[in-house]
Amino acid sequence: MDNQIQLISDGDGLAVIGNAVDVDRFLTSERLPSRDLGLQRLKSVFGTGAAAAQAGSDIAANTGRWVKLTKESAERVKKFGLMEGKTPGVTHAMVGKPGSIKSWLQVDKGAGSILSNPARLSSAAGVMAQLSMQQTMDEITDYLATIDEKVDDILRGQKDAVYARMIGVGFVIEESMTIREMRGRVDEVTWSKVQTAPTTVGETQAYALRQLEALAEKMERKSKIGDLATVVKEIEPKVREWLAVLARCFQLQDAIAVLELDRVLDSSPEELDGHRLGLKAARQDRLKHISRCTERLLARMNAAADTANAKVLLHPSKSPDLVQSSNHVTTGVHVFHTRLGIEPGGQSSEARRWVEAAAEARDKALETGVKGVDAARSLRNETLDRASSVKGKISSGIAERARRRRGEEEAGAAGKPE
Repeated sequence: MDNQIQLISDGDGLAVIGNAVDVDRFLTSERLPSRDLGLQRLKSVFGTGAAAAQAGSDIAANTGRWVKLTKESAERVKKFGLMEGKTPGVTHAMVGKPGSIKSWLQVDKGAGSILSNPARLSSAAGVMAQLSMQQTMDEITDYLATIDEKVDDILRGQKDAVYARMIGVGFVIEESMTIREMRGRVDEVTWSKVQTAPTTVGETQAYALRQLEALAEKMERKSKIGDLATVVKEIEPKVREWLAVLARCFQLQDAIAVLELDRVLDSSPEELDGHRLGLKAARQDRLKHISRCTERLLARMNAAADTANAKVLLHPSKSPDLVQSSNHVTTGVHVFHTRLGIEPGGQSSEARRWVEAAAEARDKALETGVKGVDAARSLRNETLDRASSVKGKISSGIAERARRRRGEEEAGAAGKPE
């Protein structure tokens, strides 16, 4: 069958390997964005001799692209029935598109499969793991560029010695990544430069997590609406700063892992599968730890917003400010989670906060008389403009309901004593 390509998945990404034209047609037909797999880097794994020469020839005759698997793209790939092989955590299949057939179909794996050899498949899985981490590193770079403070500025502003070491380690890791790109491998000299880096980065990450936990505890100690409003406004920029530090730590840890896999690929390729799976497990543990800490912070923010909603009539000016600051922090944490690939623990309560606060204020006003009406009006004037800038549909709904009820409210207020 013509137009044959090979699909390989490690659960995080999909490698598409074959003739350049066929690969491009497949990716276009399945609407899958991709980046270069770096297939040429596998040549060095196979050493010398006739088998290595054949492997190098196969690789040179083909191209490879890598696709980050999302929920949507994973569903589209599932129809090809990728099968497990001897390489742990890796599935693969051969697909083709004969003549008049419009869709790609799974075909029997034949001699033309350039990665039918387990060693080649293992090496490809290692390269895919690197690409997955590099994708996250790129997304973190974009994330850091969107916040007001640059992470290096944040780190330089700290007096703790751990931050000075962190900056230095970052320079060394970036230099090693540059050498890797130029040489296509990580030799012993390059690796020796970064061997102690994980300790420094880990210390910085632990410190940043402790700072976020301290901010959450600070909120837990406040119960009065005024105190809560002050604390939330105070910690809003600090949360953004510590999230930036955590993002930078995670980025450097992924870079170290990329260098590690290259070093193992170069020196002990038979250990690549075990090392790849070990790095993946350690990475998931880091994500879980970060998620637990930030989710606790979100829980405190939600509790603060709920308190503001409950007391919106008693504190018509402070409650909206508290909710707004809480929403800013919540949004920042959700963006941070997205960049690191952390699954959301729950949907944002932003819409519910604004709708419930306005609705409760309005309903309460009808029951409590003209003071309540004045409070509700004050709340609307101060909060609905903010809500419209965040959620257009929500604010439109609130405004519409307010217009329908305004006549009733004013008529009821006119009939009540001052």
